[in-house]
Amino acid sequence: MSVLAVTTVFAAAALALPARADHRPSGDALPAVPPRAETPTLHDDDAGGNADADDPAIWRNAAAPDRSLVIATAKEGGLRAYDLDARPVQSIPAPPATGDGEAPGRFNNVDLVQRLRLSTGEADLAVTSDRGHDQLRFYRIDRDRAGGPLTDVTDPDAPTVFAKDQAEVDEQRTAYGLATWTDPSSGKGYALVSRRERTSIALLELLPAADGKVTYRKVRTLDLPDTFRLPDGTSWSPCAEPGELPQVEGMVVDPADGTLYAGQEDVGIWRMSADLTGTPKLIDKVREYGVPGTYDEQTEECTLGDDPGYGGTKLTADVEGLTLVTESDGDGYVLASSQGDNTFAAYDRERGDDNEYEGSFRVTPAGPTLDGSEECDGAAALHAPLGSKYPNGLLVVQDGHDAPGDADRPSTNFKFVDLGKVLDSLD
Repeated sequence: MSVLAVTTVFAAAALALPARADHRPSGDALPAVPPRAETPTLHDDDAGGNADADDPAIWRNAAAPDRSLVIATAKEGGLRAYDLDARPVQSIPAPPATGDGEAPGRFNNVDLVQRLRLSTGEADLAVTSDRGHDQLRFYRIDRDRAGGPLTDVTDPDAPTVFAKDQAEVDEQRTAYGLATWTDPSSGKGYALVSRRERTSIALLELLPAADGKVTYRKVRTLDLPDTFRLPDGTSWSPCAEPGELPQVEGMVVDPADGTLYAGQEDVGIWRMSADLTGTPKLIDKVREYGVPGTYDEQTEECTLGDDPGYGGTKLTADVEGLTLVTESDGDGYVLASSQGDNTFAAYDRERGDDNEYEGSFRVTPAGPTLDGSEECDGAAALHAPLGSKYPNGLLVVQDGHDAPGDADRPSTNFKFVDLGKVLDSLD
C-alpha cells in the first residue's frame, strides 16, 4: 500500500488578544478531590528498573465492569496493568536496545482501540508509543487469559514513525505523545503521534498484518507553529535548549466529531480535525505564553524576563495529560493537567460553546499515606459505571512525586479518583 505523506506547516501565528483577566479562584481556593487508591511506587533508577510512571488508559470490561483494567506506561519500565484496587495485574518489559550504543525501548504514552479488525478477528488493543525505537507497539487485551490480559501483537516489521534511519532514532526525536481515533464513517482505526522536541503530529492508519499482528502506515503529518506573533508586533518562541522546539505530548480525540485536542507544552491547547486537515485553533494558552526567556547552558534552565501579559490564566506550563469526559447528551469536558501549578483545568467539550473554560480542581491527599498528584504527566477519564468501586466512572492521574516514598529516589505512581467527585466539584 502506498504511503501518502502530506506535511502542513503553519507560519507564525498572529494572536492579537486583549490583556488577560483571571476569572478562576486562586490555587488554594480551588476544589480539592482526594484519590481513593494509588498504584505501587515506581522508581526511575537502576534498582527500580528505570521505571517512571507516565500515562494511563482505562479499559472497561463490558461483561464484568468491576474487572476492568488501568493500563499504564512506565517508560523504560515498560507497560503495567492494574485492577480497580490499583493492584498490579501484569508487567511487560519494554523491548531491549537493538544494538550496542542504541536506546532501549521507552514507553511514553498509551491509548486504547476497541474492536480493531485483525486477520484473526476483532480485538481490543492497548497502543503505546515506544520513544526508544520510534515505533508503536500493540497489545491485545484479554482479561481472562491465563498468562495475563496483555499479549504483544506488534508486527515485527512495523516501521519507524518519524526517523528515516537508525542515526535519527539515536537522536531520540521520536514518537512521543499518542491518541487513538476510530473514524465512524469508515470504521478504520488511527493513531495520532507527536514527535519529541519537534512540533510535528503524524496520522497513522492502523492495519492488520499476518497472524493477528498489527502494523501501520503514515497518512499525513502536520507541524504546529514554533514562533508566534505577539500583539505588540514582536515574535516569540518558548525558551528551550538550543535545537529544541515546543513539543506536543498530551492529546485526546473526541469520538463524536473527530476533534483532536493537543497540548503544546509551553504554548497551550490546540483544537483541530483528527484527520489533520484544516487549520488548528489555539483555544487556551499557558500563563508563560509571550514571556521572553534565555537558556543557561550551565544550569540547563531558562531565565524568564518580565511577563507582558499575553498568556492565559488557567494553565501553567507545562500543559500535559489531556483526557475527555463524555456525557450521554453530548456535553462533557476536556480535562488538562496544568503541570506547573499542580491543578487540572476543565473546558466545555462542545465546540459550539468554543470549548469555554468551566473550572479547575486539585487532586489532594486523602491522608498521611495516600497523597495527591503533583506535576501530573498523563491522565485518563472514563465516564461509565465500573462496578461498585466507581459507579460514576474513574479518573486516573499520574503523580510525579509520590509521597511519603523515598526522598533519595525518584518516586512516581498513579492515583485513582472517583470521577463522580470530580464532576461534583466542577458543577
